[in-house]
Formats: sequence, C-alpha cells, structure tokens
Amino acid sequence: MRQLTYVGGTRIEWWDVPEPKLQDSRDAIVAPLAVTRCDLDLTIAGGRSGLPGPFALGHETAGRVVDVGDAVRNFVPGDLVIVPFQISCGECASCRRGHTNACTSVPFRSSYGLKPVCGIEYGGALSDLIRVPFADHMLVRQPRGHALSQTAGLADGATDGFSAVANWLKQRPGEEVLVIGGSGQSLSMFAVQAAVSRGARRVVYVDDDPQRLAKAKSLGAEVHEAPKGLTMDPIGRFPIVIDAAATDASIQLAFHSAEPNGICQRMYGDFTHTTPVPLRHMYGVGITFRVSRVNVRAELPECVGHVERGHFHPERVITRRVRFEDAHEAIGDPTIRVAFVRDGVE
Repeated sequence: MRQLTYVGGTRIEWWDVPEPKLQDSRDAIVAPLAVTRCDLDLTIAGGRSGLPGPFALGHETAGRVVDVGDAVRNFVPGDLVIVPFQISCGECASCRRGHTNACTSVPFRSSYGLKPVCGIEYGGALSDLIRVPFADHMLVRQPRGHALSQTAGLADGATDGFSAVANWLKQRPGEEVLVIGGSGQSLSMFAVQAAVSRGARRVVYVDDDPQRLAKAKSLGAEVHEAPKGLTMDPIGRFPIVIDAAATDASIQLAFHSAEPNGICQRMYGDFTHTTPVPLRHMYGVGITFRVSRVNVRAELPECVGHVERGHFHPERVITRRVRFEDAHEAIGDPTIRVAFVRDGVE
C-alpha cells in the first residue's frame, strides 16, 4: 500500500509498504478518507523539527472501518470514524483519569505519524490503511451530516486549540482572551473560534503575518498587527492569554500581557531543551501557567458535540483542499491549514 514517508531534510516520498493486519482481537483497520495537516506536520516537512526519518506522516484523520477483530463490539466495517492521533487503551489508571496522552498500556507518547517521539511505527494517516488498537475505546463515530474533512482535525489540533480556551472559559465565564499567533498557526485559529463561540466578551489576536491576521478577523477576533518577531510591548492586560507562536519573544509577550492572577497557556512547543521564562515577574503578578499535550481521546467527544450543535467549525480554518494523492506536493505549503481528501469525499 502507499504511505507518505518523511525521509529526512525536506524529502518526502510515497513509499510502498506492507498493509497493516489485525494483531489483536480488539484491533480495527481503518482507511483514511480525509486528513488535515497539523502545524507540526508543516514543521516536519520543512526540515525544522529535528526529528530523524524515515517515518510515516500524518495524524489527523477521519475514515472508514474496513475490518475489525473478533472482540470489537461497537464498530463494524463501513462505519465512518474519527481516529485520535494518540494511542490509548481506555482502561489503565491514566486513561481512567482522563490522561489519554499518557496511556500506560503502550510506550509513552505513542502516536500516529510521529515514530521518533515514541519509538514505535504505528503508521501515518497519509496512508491507504492504518491499524487502530483498542478500537472500541479509540474510535469516535463520525457525526451524521458533517463532512469528514470537517472532523478530521478533531483527531488532534482542532480539539487541542478549542479545549485549551474553552476549558479556561468554563472557570472564568465571559472573560477577555488574547491569542498570540505564530508557528502554531491553525491552533491559534481554533483558539480564536473557541473564545468567540464560548462567550468571551472580547477576543484579541496578535500576529506579524497578514494571512493569519485576516483569517483571525474573519473568525471574529479583533486583530493587532505586531512587528516581525513579536518583539513588542503588551497591548493590554488580559485574564486569559494563549501563546500559539512558540518563541522566546512570544512567551515573554504572553506573560507580560497576563493581568494579575491571570492565566497563560502555551500551545504547541518549540524544539529547544530550555525556554527562558520570567519567573520573578510571574511570581509577583501571580500567573497560572500551563503547557501540555492534549488528552485528545478524553476531550474529543465534547468537541464533536460542539461541531454537531454548530458551535465549532474546524472547516473554516482550512485554507487549501487538495487530493489525497497530491499530499507529497502540498504538505509543505505554508498556508494555514491543508486538507487532503480522497476523490468523492467531502
């Protein structure tokens, strides 16, 4: 079968690899039909991640079940599903606490399309087929009446960006939100959507990129153009600040933009071992800081519910749609978000 493979540098190729097989009675085999590009995929494709190839690419997908093991009870061939990018069992103590990003039944950080971070090649979404362990737990049914390209991103980025803001607004209803945009470019757009839809009384977006500024404005944010590199003074103080730029400058801006006893969440991450943070300022002001990988399987059902009720529109962040077969050419497109879609699939 075909598998889009990151070879190294900026080299990306379609490889012919063996089809995945059922290895356990709880497994399912899924054919990806729509895949969206995560911000990390763009960093990998540009040779900037430092992750060594070769490994399969792609980890945000919705598709069709083509086979299931004898113990699978909730899904049958033909079902349309969303496949969370992190592998989790649903039964270990970590999963039961909702920490599905740290399932203890599999190696730490087990994920599709990210072999270097976990040491296991689970395959990638930009392949003809993928094997899904713990299928009854892992798979989430595709909501009726919604396009697969709309929900594929819920497998990672759309859930990550939305939940990061929506969860804080549950604790602080109606507060103002500042989103700092950058390398986590689609994450920042999902954060804007979450803030607008979940009732923030003011949503402000700061970035130095005209395309992202225009997209954020179209999603309902008040936008402020920053100087290149985001080296600037704060434009105000905010109770909730989201840093989706992942640079030293952006985190300084984020901390100095948080009001006393405010919240700062760092989305995504850079690729250095250490990041300078102004601890004296944080202590004096009283900032709650959070940085974490999303618990996607635990948080995905709520995000699916927001899509079903019309509160969340991941498809509005997509800036380019291409044929699945052209992924090798389009995965490095610098546009905000790309959807790779099979012929005849919405």
